[in-house]
Amino acid sequence: MKPAKSTLRLGLIGGNITATRSPALHIVCGLSLGRNVTYDLLIPAELRLSFAALLAHCQAAGFAGVNVTYPHKEEAAALVVAGDPVVTAMGSANTVLFTAHGPRAYNTDYSGFVAAWRARWGAAPPGRVLLLGTGGVGRAVGFGLLALGAREVVLHDTDLGKVVALASAMRRHAAVPVQAAEPAMLRDLTGFDGVINCTPLGMAGRPGSALPDGVTGAPRWGFDAVYTPSDTRFRAQIEALGADFLSGYELYFHQGIAAFEFFSGTPITAPDWVRGVLEHQP
Repeated sequence: MKPAKSTLRLGLIGGNITATRSPALHIVCGLSLGRNVTYDLLIPAELRLSFAALLAHCQAAGFAGVNVTYPHKEEAAALVVAGDPVVTAMGSANTVLFTAHGPRAYNTDYSGFVAAWRARWGAAPPGRVLLLGTGGVGRAVGFGLLALGAREVVLHDTDLGKVVALASAMRRHAAVPVQAAEPAMLRDLTGFDGVINCTPLGMAGRPGSALPDGVTGAPRWGFDAVYTPSDTRFRAQIEALGADFLSGYELYFHQGIAAFEFFSGTPITAPDWVRGVLEHQP
């Protein structure tokens, strides 16, 4: 008889994470492969540890790897050796794999957004896009837009320095026009094919929207990186303008599958079964 594989110990490091569905996703991925998985929620402030110290603790404690979320994605990319050149280019990581050669950083928000887009809209290009929020997930989605063949990307953030930094990184990566948004663009979305929310506004504990009340325009599509809850104010605004909408749940699902494959070293061969269990479907 083959010996059972050891328990795969995983976790999530972040701030506002008590409502996350990540533990369920990774545990169900493990079940699909016959693996036992534990998944801890690790909040640096509660543990009185810096992000770097908590990462080192996880490695010493025998974790296979950890996911990283707001507000530590950029710190993870700066601190950990990149396992993929695109992580260095975008300056954001959401997955850290502990290897025999030390921690390695990946970004499955990037690959997950691309996979979610293609599953929904195939080879259709994104067109001209307004991207709200240029932090960790905004960086990953911005680079995802480049991979999908966006015609132009317009960036907005309350921190203009982050806009300038991401625009510069994206221009170095691909010959696509990238510019900062003007304030009027948030009130009138005319001329944009798509609008994306990558700010924390709308997530549990952070109500609101990055778009003002009374926003006008006729975008073709919208995407909200927030998935808890799935029915955000931003989503209501975009759907009211007649746009097709891609839920943040799809990013959550695809990035999680990709991250688990890094952690386990094994491909998920039954993603539909995983989705069905998560959605309580037979």
